[in-house]
Amino acid sequence: MATAPQHLPTPTLSLRAMREDDLPGVAAAERDSYAFPWSEGVFRDCLRAGYICRVAEIDHRLVGYGILSVGAGEAHILNVCVRAEYRCRGLGRRLVTGMFDLGRAYGASDLFLEVRPSNATAIRLYQSLGLAQVGLRRGYYQAADGREDAIVMRLRLAP
Repeated sequence: MATAPQHLPTPTLSLRAMREDDLPGVAAAERDSYAFPWSEGVFRDCLRAGYICRVAEIDHRLVGYGILSVGAGEAHILNVCVRAEYRCRGLGRRLVTGMFDLGRAYGASDLFLEVRPSNATAIRLYQSLGLAQVGLRRGYYQAADGREDAIVMRLRLAP
């Protein structure tokens, strides 16, 4: 007899500004989550460029992060990640909606992101949050067998 999946409790999540001393942990989470991860140097460049960089914490433990660029009335989620052991608890949803709130706070009226077509879980999350596909970037991502397209999604941010 099959049993129903267990739903893990949703822990208390806090978002705060990413600091330079977070970069080793952020880069480690990135390496653990992606086949073609950003380097620690890329995250450092995001901080130095003034992007909106946040870490998600539970009990002062880094469990995820998000990088947001805002300019000309648009916000762009450049990277978002929840560590594997903390997935399926609603943290990704809370992290992404936190990015939406930051985009609004910085005056953006539209938010964009790219996602791999092979990342069905992320696509479902983004659609459930109101994002819709508005384009396709051919060969955008590095992939094991060459290149993978990116689905471009947009959300109109209400004030």
